[in-house]
Amino acid sequence: MEERRPDPDLLLKEAQRQEERKHQGRLKIFFGAAPGVGKTYTMLEDAWRQRLDGKDVVVGYVETHGRFETISLLSGLEIIPRLQLEYRGITLPEMDLDAVLARKPQIALVDELAHTNAPGSRHKKRWQDVFELLDMGINVYTTLNVQHLESLNDVVARITGVVVRETLPDSVLERADEIELVDIPPDELLTRLKEGKVYVADLASRARENFFRVGKLLALRELALRRTAERVDAQMERYRLAKGVREVWPAAERILVCIGANPRSIRLIRAARRMATGLHAEWIAVTVEAPAKVRPSPSDLEQLAEHMRLAESLGAETVTLSGHRASEEILNYARSRNVTRIIIGKPTHPRWKDRLFGSVLDEVVRDSGDIDVYVITGDSGEAVPAPAVRSGKRPLRLGEWLTSVVGVALCTFVASLMYPNFTLADLVMVYLLGIVLTAGRLGRGPTLLATFLSVAAFDFFFIPPFYTFTVDDVGHSITFAVMFIVAFVISRLTLRVRGQAEAARQREWRTTALLRLSRELAHEEGRERLSAIAVRHLSEVYSCQAVVLVPDDRGSLTVPATAFATHALDRGVAQWVFDHRQRAGLGTDTLPGAKALYLPLIAAAKSVGVVGILPEPAAEPFSPEHIHVLESFANQTAMALERAFLAEEAQQALMAAERESLRSTLLSSVSHDLRTPLAAITGAATTLLQQDEVLDPVDRGELLQTIWEEAEHLNRIIRNVLDMTRLESGAIQVTREWQSLEEIVGAATSRMSGQFRDHPLTIVLPPDLQLIPCDGLLIEQVLRNLLENAVKYTPAGTAITLSAVAGEQEVLIKVADQGPGIPPADIERIFEKFVRGKHAGGGVGLGLAICRGIVAAHGGRIWAENQPGGGVMFTFTLPTGQLPPPIVEEPEETIA
Repeated sequence: MEERRPDPDLLLKEAQRQEERKHQGRLKIFFGAAPGVGKTYTMLEDAWRQRLDGKDVVVGYVETHGRFETISLLSGLEIIPRLQLEYRGITLPEMDLDAVLARKPQIALVDELAHTNAPGSRHKKRWQDVFELLDMGINVYTTLNVQHLESLNDVVARITGVVVRETLPDSVLERADEIELVDIPPDELLTRLKEGKVYVADLASRARENFFRVGKLLALRELALRRTAERVDAQMERYRLAKGVREVWPAAERILVCIGANPRSIRLIRAARRMATGLHAEWIAVTVEAPAKVRPSPSDLEQLAEHMRLAESLGAETVTLSGHRASEEILNYARSRNVTRIIIGKPTHPRWKDRLFGSVLDEVVRDSGDIDVYVITGDSGEAVPAPAVRSGKRPLRLGEWLTSVVGVALCTFVASLMYPNFTLADLVMVYLLGIVLTAGRLGRGPTLLATFLSVAAFDFFFIPPFYTFTVDDVGHSITFAVMFIVAFVISRLTLRVRGQAEAARQREWRTTALLRLSRELAHEEGRERLSAIAVRHLSEVYSCQAVVLVPDDRGSLTVPATAFATHALDRGVAQWVFDHRQRAGLGTDTLPGAKALYLPLIAAAKSVGVVGILPEPAAEPFSPEHIHVLESFANQTAMALERAFLAEEAQQALMAAERESLRSTLLSSVSHDLRTPLAAITGAATTLLQQDEVLDPVDRGELLQTIWEEAEHLNRIIRNVLDMTRLESGAIQVTREWQSLEEIVGAATSRMSGQFRDHPLTIVLPPDLQLIPCDGLLIEQVLRNLLENAVKYTPAGTAITLSAVAGEQEVLIKVADQGPGIPPADIERIFEKFVRGKHAGGGVGLGLAICRGIVAAHGGRIWAENQPGGGVMFTFTLPTGQLPPPIVEEPEETIA
């Protein structure tokens, strides 16, 4: 085996990865194709082997599904008690993550890695629990079925007809330190299903009719085998790169096909596809950009782009390499990817070109080593499709040819000034300098013309006999030949350097444009802002009109209000691109009659939109390099939009969870607080009905008073719930009118006069307080809620103070009590929904939340602060703005 010096960068990367994993636990996944193949059973068997070797093993969570063999293997293992969570009246068992962390075993068994935890758990997914265990240095054994991988979700749905809801990212599988495939033939799995070893009888019969069919199980089995093989192959590749192994290890077939602009490359692509299909192998289509070669024409670049797209459509991975020697780049890349077979076309050019410039085919065959090389003829009986170019050949530029002639004339003039004071060799240097300058600025043809004219001018003007092309000295013929060869070589080298500089400039331009776009996209959020950034960059780079279309909830593209979208957008073409995930429109083979080019925005999981590019009428058509950059722009935009979509989905999921939590809390609070007054009302009413004749008037009055008070309590609870619902839905409209604060305070206190028997109320209002713009009924409710709060949370006999202070732009209204106060940690939380104080009596915990909502709707603020002498003071502000209108007294009417 040939081993060379390992790549330092790869060694450093591997060392960093190992350092990160040094303090983490190891993850072992028992991987299977379907339920019932024996993953949990195999995991428990391995756990017993580890325990017999002296390892500390505990069961964090194992689902037995009632299988006797699994239950018997659990016997004797330490099992962490499950956490019981209440959800919608049902008790759901989950793994007690904190208990496992506190126990801190060497190995924890956690079944069903893709499981979704019950609401109220620390993490949404069980794999997140597993990652927390790994971070604490605990090794984890777990199980996983192939249908739970996110990247295979749509594939599994097409195979089985079942959309799997519980999925996990593929990165979780890639994080595993070890994967053990648990596999049994489909017939044996169906036998286990019939015997009741997979599901109970009812579930087993339904499973046989839908999921558990031989064809579907075979397809799932192949998916599981392939994913396991891909993981093993990735581990082998990492080892080979880190150790610097150059030799190909043919553990799995991988095919590389070399393609170019030659139309006969289509035959090579199809041959590679057939070979890859027969071998069930991956295949790669490679082209090499070699600056030493002749710069391809626009038609050649377009043809090459078509070949690359054809290879992609047939399932190939396409790669563009760059280097001085095509054969060296091809072989280096083939060895880095562990390629076992290379397909290359037979040369169709004359043999003398190979002898003069070298043969890529010969170099690949000689240096291929253990890689098999297949040489396939490109000459076939089928018609070769003509390239679909949008522009013709480069037009003849007469100015460049004239410049070349003028350059030679200038060199001749300079040489004439130097002659005969300088030698002929010095004059030759002048002509060579002119050729270098010509090659640096003009094309290949003018440079070749300058080379020929320089030799001719040197002979005509400076070699005797003068002013003729006759040569007396044969030695001068050798001088002319050497001069021409040197000039030709120098011109080629100069053109090559110029081509390399142009290629570097193109790469720099492409990289800079993508870097600027990615930087801006990385710092922004929201679909609209991300789309605007992408449109702006596309418009600046290509001087075109652009639009980004994103789907709505129904999968239809939403059209922004832009000039492009209004006048030139082909909505049907854009929708087709989104649905089929293929580009179409201007300059493509699909719907070419469209006015614009449309590219799909494809993320890892799905299409997230479409970008449309409308070039200016006078602009040149997009070149293949520009289209390549456009696709890179689209990929960057797709990843950013996917991030925005995922953030929105996460926010919606969080809001849904919060709504569900609020709903549960509301039902729990309301049901408890409604029962208390209802029980008192029912008891008092029952007593009145059954013992009305024996009750004296005093007792009867007390019972009626109890019914009235509890009914009022019940009314307040229902009113708060309804008001909170109206506030959150935006149904409450603030009707501002100029109101007197004295009247609002009087109305609020008069309705509560009976509640101040044990709490003396002091009202301090400035005598010169002006009218304030507010909704009187809503502010009255705020005061009542604050005063009821003070009565509820303060001991009997303590005073309550209601005061107001007028400011320049607002009025401060304060309600202070002499109760126990609020813990500092709860000062802010006290205004949240369903939060009640420690000394709360009845109530749902919505009063202060309603106060904050009403005050905020008025543009004010509300806060609470503990008083130095005890008690708490609630303060809220109401903006006054402009002065109230003057009060106009109406004249008294006189009676005639």
